[in-house]
Amino acid sequence: MNLELSKKQFRRLLDLVYIGNWILNSTRGQERFADYDEVESLVFARAAIEGMPGLAELYQGEIVPSRAFVEGGIHEAIAEYENNVFFDILAEDLARRDMDDVPIDESNYAELTSRIDAYIAEFEEHGTDNVLVDIDT
Repeated sequence: MNLELSKKQFRRLLDLVYIGNWILNSTRGQERFADYDEVESLVFARAAIEGMPGLAELYQGEIVPSRAFVEGGIHEAIAEYENNVFFDILAEDLARRDMDDVPIDESNYAELTSRIDAYIAEFEEHGTDNVLVDIDT
């Protein structure tokens, strides 16, 4: 298979491959999806050929994203995504809880979205500062 990319597009592809593999494998420990690691290695091996040798390095016999690549800001993008997903899920879970976890349909969808929006507004303003948990002792 051949794929024609500009250098800028290839550089973006490196980001996408890294982010995708991070999401799939970063929490899996020893149970990583090896085939995704292989694809990442193949794509990053191409970086040197494409004039970007500083973005890949050899580690334990495999081509991996270099330390410079990993520390170059890509994790800030991942963290922003994770932060947004966290608050979106939390807002929906709390809104559904507030509605006693009733099935959502067209009759109560507006209420759900209104509650989600209210939680999102709260989280944007205060983060989790106002989230409290009562623990019975």
